[in-house]
Amino acid sequence: MPYRRLPNTDNSRLKALRNAYNKGKELTPMDLAFKQSTLQRIRSFLPKWEKAITEHKNTYDIQIKNNKEYLKKLKKAKLYISHFIQVLNMAVIRGELALSVRTSFGIEEDSSKLPSLNTEADIIEWGKKIIDGENARRMKGHAPITNPTTAVVRVHYDNFMEAFKFQKMLQKNHTRALNNLANIRSEADDIILCIWNEVENYYQELPEDIKREKAQKYGLVYIYRKNEIGRISLFRNDEIGII
Repeated sequence: MPYRRLPNTDNSRLKALRNAYNKGKELTPMDLAFKQSTLQRIRSFLPKWEKAITEHKNTYDIQIKNNKEYLKKLKKAKLYISHFIQVLNMAVIRGELALSVRTSFGIEEDSSKLPSLNTEADIIEWGKKIIDGENARRMKGHAPITNPTTAVVRVHYDNFMEAFKFQKMLQKNHTRALNNLANIRSEADDIILCIWNEVENYYQELPEDIKREKAQKYGLVYIYRKNEIGRISLFRNDEIGII
């Protein structure tokens, strides 16, 4: 005996609701296999579910599309911050700058190691340290560090920060859309369960195979177990004389 499988994805829920809605438009109340009160629930809920799915898809697509440009700006900011610190360290090694200059940028005086720049937080932190540190040095009358200058670093850092804030806003929009879907999913499941129960009850006096055939026209899904599929195939082969 095949078992009924309720929708387990948001798109399959949408398909089930639309199937029932279309049946409600096609058939008279006397011929419809589920109640008019259930049809009214579908009419009221379906636009809300369609809108929630559309918003979820749109916010996800926008976020993914924007992420490519965001990663380019992140990579560029990381590159210039890294180059600035490397130039700083080489100037110290050559004796052009004192060891103590490193402390202006939040680096230990005796450390020539490049700080970690593997995360967004790292780039935000070290970009700010470099820009603020160089501004403080310049205000004391020291010559600027060049190739790159902090003016160039700042351009790419600011571009990254703008992209970072925009990407976070997109992520927030996507999370809100995702939560909205989650909040109304149980209502979708309840309506679909109600539809399917009423349809099966409407055809309960019919033989099982005919009942399933009619119910499937309302979008109900029946699944055969593996051992049942084997028996069905054997039965059909016997019917046409295949041994």
